[in-house]
Amino acid sequence: MTGREPLPSECPEDTTRLPRVAVIVPAYGVAHLLGQALESLQAQTLQCWECIVIDDGAPDDVASAVEPFLSDPRIRFLATENHGVSAARNTAVASTSAPFIALLDGDDLLRRNHLVTMVRDLEADPQVRIVTCNARVFGAVPQEYFSISGKQGTGDGSHGSFRDVLDRSFNVYIGSSFRRADFDRIGGFDTDMAHAEDFDFWVRLMALGGYALYADAVLGDYRVRSASASADTTKLHRGTIRTYQKLLASEPEAQIARLLEELISENERELSLESIIDRAISDETLEGLGELKRFTNGRHGPLLHACFHLWRHFPQLARPMLAIRKKAHSRGALYFPWQREAS
Repeated sequence: MTGREPLPSECPEDTTRLPRVAVIVPAYGVAHLLGQALESLQAQTLQCWECIVIDDGAPDDVASAVEPFLSDPRIRFLATENHGVSAARNTAVASTSAPFIALLDGDDLLRRNHLVTMVRDLEADPQVRIVTCNARVFGAVPQEYFSISGKQGTGDGSHGSFRDVLDRSFNVYIGSSFRRADFDRIGGFDTDMAHAEDFDFWVRLMALGGYALYADAVLGDYRVRSASASADTTKLHRGTIRTYQKLLASEPEAQIARLLEELISENERELSLESIIDRAISDETLEGLGELKRFTNGRHGPLLHACFHLWRHFPQLARPMLAIRKKAHSRGALYFPWQREAS
């Protein structure tokens, strides 16, 4: 990906007194990877930041992992009981003072110009609610790829509307930044959201008005782990549905309400498809496969059509192929995007 090269912003001589951005680092279960994340933070071209690493009752030794970095006065450590990532982020934000907030999960990485780009774009336009970017996806995936590969949203590709974020045509990468004032206005992350809490947060930010801004550059590295929350497609769909239902309950304007109803139906269909695939994988007979064919009848594209033709002659291939599809789909690599091909 290419984009304009951001220039380092000026910082006060004492970078610990006047931080311009607070970097929030939840570190549950990633103590062995935390050092890499913090090294990427210390390598930023923008150096006037503050950082909170928060141990939300983690099962591993986060304190020992962060200890070598505490000689840097910009980095502080908090430990709490386990209340989930939303509560952890809220607690960490409350202990900082910078006008902008950046998110960095403890197993991810920032590219050198990440913070300077986020801060520059937020400072340039008060209508920006979120600044996001592209990222390399690596780790427990069949092959590395970029989180954004096509045009962002329905506009110029850089500016995302509320509707664009709602229907995910404008993708917001988790390593994004926003204003502290906006965070306070919406009450932070919803601690009742067990899944898709970041999407729920972006949606509520965008409901304030303004737009999301896409910095067209690879400014982060997103690590997929087999045990990470992002690997469970079913839970993410349920969290997304809940986000839509919450917004629908707030009685939005008629056009948004209709869109929300459509999006809820889409995600419910996705959930049904995943459930049927699970049954087809576990079914020793061909009944589950027949259910999958009936469910996708008239909706599947040429790839699934070819698969059904193959399975008719070699039914023993169906279960392992579906298992491969499920594993790839759950980790973001949509190698079998059947439900999308007919559209």
